[in-house]
Amino acid sequence: MIYNFQEATWSRLTAQLDRLPHSLLLHGTAGIGKLGLAERFAQLLLCERRGRANAPCETCEACRWFLAGNHPDLRILEPEVLARRVEAEGEEAGDDEVRTTKQPSTEIKVEQVRALSAFVNLGSHRGGRRVAIVHPAEDMNTSAANALLKNLEEPPAAAVFLLVSHRPARVLPTIRSRCVPVPVPLPDPQPATAWLTAQGVRDAHRWLAFAGGAPRRALDYATGDRGAAIERVLRGLAAGDRVALAQIKDRDALEPLAEVLQKTALDRSFSALTGRSRYGSGAAAGNATAWLAFARSMGRHRLLARHPLNIKLFAAEMLDGMPGL
Repeated sequence: MIYNFQEATWSRLTAQLDRLPHSLLLHGTAGIGKLGLAERFAQLLLCERRGRANAPCETCEACRWFLAGNHPDLRILEPEVLARRVEAEGEEAGDDEVRTTKQPSTEIKVEQVRALSAFVNLGSHRGGRRVAIVHPAEDMNTSAANALLKNLEEPPAAAVFLLVSHRPARVLPTIRSRCVPVPVPLPDPQPATAWLTAQGVRDAHRWLAFAGGAPRRALDYATGDRGAAIERVLRGLAAGDRVALAQIKDRDALEPLAEVLQKTALDRSFSALTGRSRYGSGAAAGNATAWLAFARSMGRHRLLARHPLNIKLFAAEMLDGMPGL
């Protein structure tokens, strides 16, 4: 889908149709609709009735296949943890133990890229383009990135690569140099808030602020389990009940705790330095130097939150480090 808060970027994409490069790199903050743009653009490239329009027709056979998720000339490469349909090894053989214990990969593997190479080098099933979406591009491991580079260096005819990245600096420089960059900015707050409200989000402005201006992330916060965890931490901080906050038993609650503490610390710093907060945490101004140092430490803790040795001690350590405790 194309989000109405990214119409300007969509116009820039469709303006390239007459001189379309073989690879584009859509990059920007996570949660601002980059993947939706890439998928909609892929549908437009595969549409068989668009004529001179800058939108897919939605009615041709190609569009119907695309919307059903089975267009033969489209491939989407994602880590297993993000894949919309993950098939565990041994599923066909009924190997229940393998199916329940194997952890999905967080990387795009070289085997996936090799399969993509076979796809783009074959003829199109519909006589048009073949489109490959790689998301997020920075999640390719080294072998996968090098394998993709070979396709970008000598792109097959009528093959288009759409790379989506939240952290383009982590993408192999030689890959970046062979892609036309398409920066996707944070949307204006007004259309983003209106979109969130249309999705049924209450306090859309507040959630958009906490998500750093990223509407898709704000929607995930407002409607998912993570949002409920964030709300509990915010209420605990507002009540000054740090003892209750430290009584965390669920590993999944640690990263939201670190995120709220980090954004609260940044708001205290920003309020002291500029008179305005960024994330809408409601925190009052504080010692900017001390809170910025605490925010940096919370950034490190967010990276470690999935693998603590002791959940309660990890939570207590984060809370004990708050300035002015």
